[in-house]
Order: sequence, then structure tokens, then C-alpha cells
Amino acid sequence: VQLQAFGGGLVQAGGSLRLSCVASQTISRFNRMGWYRQAPGKQRELVASISLGGTTNYGDSVKGRFTISRDNAKNSVYLQMYSLTPDDTAVYYCNGVKELGPLKTYNFWGQGTVVTVSS
Repeated sequence: VQLQAFGGGLVQAGGSLRLSCVASQTISRFNRMGWYRQAPGKQRELVASISLGGTTNYGDSVKGRFTISRDNAKNSVYLQMYSLTPDDTAVYYCNGVKELGPLKTYNFWGQGTVVTVSS
């Protein structure tokens, strides 16, 4: 399984970006898809996730500014980011989770795309 993330770049504070993640197989095989980010010197943190049923979950720092969505027909997950601040600067990783049974949870990661927000 491969997850390819793209769409990062340099943007000014207050701007917006849309990240895309394309999977090498149908994303309906994943129980959950999401985006994580890791800023320099910090731990990786959840940005947003979306379940197979469409339930979304957001990190506190992005609620109201970011929106995650999925397009099963395109095997893609998107992260629309608005009102970006320098604190959003990080490497953003696409994540897919397969839950195949008790104690059988598998995480798949994309290569990361860099988002830099200038002040």
C-alpha cells in the first residue's frame, strides 16, 4: 500500500492550502484516513481524521480552520486548510489505518509534504 501526499508549499499567514493524498488501493479498505503533522523539534500530532463512515475528528489547534474530506472514487483524501499561521508550519503526513481484528491495527504512512507558513 502506498500513500502519496502532495500540495504543500510556502504560503503567507492567513492564506490557504489544500493537501491531497492518493492511495494505491481503494481507500474504502481503510477504516480511517487522516493527516498528521510534525513540526521541527516536536512530536507528530493528529491534524484530522475521517472514518469509513465519514465521521471526522480534528486536533484542537485546527478546529474551525481545516476540513478533511474523502473521495472514494478517486482513492483520495484531502485536507483544506484556511487561516494558516506560522504555527501550522510542519511536515504533513497522510495516514491510513486498517483494523483487521483484535490487536491487528495497521498504520500506513505517506512520504510527507512540507507546509511552510510565513509571518
